[in-house]
Amino acid sequence: MDKLKLNNGMEIPAIGIGTYRIKSKDAEPAVEEALKLGYRLVDTANVYQNEVAVGKGIKNSGVPREEIFLTSKIWPQDFKKRKVKKAIKKTLKRLDTDYVDLILLHQEAGDYVSAWQGLEKEVKKGTVKAIGVSNFSEKALKKILKKGTIKPVVAQNEAHPYYQKDATAKLLKKEGIVLEAWYPLGSGDKKLLNEKVFRKLAKKYGKSTAQIILRWHTQVGHVIIPGSKTPAHIADNLDIFDFELTEDELKKIAKLNKNKKYMKIPKLFKKFFALSRINFDKQK
Repeated sequence: MDKLKLNNGMEIPAIGIGTYRIKSKDAEPAVEEALKLGYRLVDTANVYQNEVAVGKGIKNSGVPREEIFLTSKIWPQDFKKRKVKKAIKKTLKRLDTDYVDLILLHQEAGDYVSAWQGLEKEVKKGTVKAIGVSNFSEKALKKILKKGTIKPVVAQNEAHPYYQKDATAKLLKKEGIVLEAWYPLGSGDKKLLNEKVFRKLAKKYGKSTAQIILRWHTQVGHVIIPGSKTPAHIADNLDIFDFELTEDELKKIAKLNKNKKYMKIPKLFKKFFALSRINFDKQK
């Protein structure tokens, strides 16, 4: 499997199993199956309410913990320096692990600068190996870079062929921050999956259109975390490293960019939801 070098010297697998919108009863077997198939990156979050199940899936897989790149995210209700330590301690307990490879601040809301400083302390303690952000604007990311002492290694944002260059793209490249794409298949949009260029390439390489899109991501330098609870889909998503798109084919895909986002949340609602209080410990 391909890996990308992070700006702190660590390596991250180019593809992982995402668990967004996957309930605990499905997350446990999905993670176990993914790891047995060869995945080594697992992505979860406090707010997904499936960290306990993800931890069980990891244990059930039999794959040594040190071979797995495990990511979770802190929700804005804990975006205070004094709260971050406690939030991470609870995350470790739910995941049943001594450390997390990567922790992200999940949303640009609340006192995220203070939260970032709290994460930096956890890196120095060793409970977290690397830190990054999720759904942060260029302005907020610049603030983190200015106020922090540790640079984010990853920025997790929506990215797919219809939305190829968000506002942070130039900054990420300049700072050596890897883009980790959620909604890598455009939330399963049939129009995207059935674009003529993908159908032609699927026929040429003997792959599905989804596999072509996922391979495009890895070739342009994205880390991807497609989520699925279906074993066949989990296997298919990983089966993308036995072919390579040509430069001409990559240029044709680049022309599909429409700056179209699928996740559109009104600013007021986003702020209200991000700062709402959630009990993350009610998990099985």
